[in-house]
Amino acid sequence: MYYVYQPGYYYYPIPDHTFDMSYEQITRQQFPPIDPNQLCQSANETKKLMKDASIVLDKLEDSKEFNTELMHAAQSSNNNEVNRLINSLGLASDVTLDFNPDGLRIEFKSQVESTECCHLKIALRWR
Repeated sequence: MYYVYQPGYYYYPIPDHTFDMSYEQITRQQFPPIDPNQLCQSANETKKLMKDASIVLDKLEDSKEFNTELMHAAQSSNNNEVNRLINSLGLASDVTLDFNPDGLRIEFKSQVESTECCHLKIALRWR
């Protein structure tokens, strides 16, 4: 087995039987045809995630009562209450919460055709 090295790339194995091909045939990368539809769908889904993030941030900006409840639940490690409070905002996307006594991390996720396409993460501190 031989290895081919190209500056800026990595070493990759070349089986012995490939040396009947030219160097260009060995090193040429094969990519699938370009189809921008998936990227367009991902961008569209990300805009939806941003709307959900905006809903959460607007609530956190406007309601000290909501913030007090959320912070108290997080500092008490009350997972169910933190989830209930965030999900009570009527979000359309899947939300994963991670929190500790110092802050909150929210990850918004979406899928296109049953494939995860995009994530939006927000980290907020209160200490």
